[in-house]
Amino acid sequence: MAHSLSSKKRIRQNVKRRALNRSRASALKTRIRKCMDTLKTGDVEGTERAYREACRALDREANRNTLHRNAAARRKSRLARRINALKQAAQ
Repeated sequence: MAHSLSSKKRIRQNVKRRALNRSRASALKTRIRKCMDTLKTGDVEGTERAYREACRALDREANRNTLHRNAAARRKSRLARRINALKQAAQ
C-alpha cells in the first residue's frame, strides 16, 4: 500500500489513465474489425472507406502514445496489403 501523498496521487492518475487507454484501445480495435469485416465482404469501396477511418484512428492513438508508432505503421501496412490483394482479385 502506498504511504506518501505523491505515490497515492500516482495511483489515482494511473487508474484514470488505464481506463482511458483501455477505452481508446477498444475503439481502435473496433475500427480495425470494421475494416476487416468489409474486407471479407469484398466491397472495395467500403473497404477503402473503412481503411481510411482505421488509419486515422491508428495515427491518432500512436500520437497519443496509446499504441507505439511502429505498431501502428505495421497494422496499417498489413491492412493495406490485404486491400491491395482484394483490388487485384477484383480486376
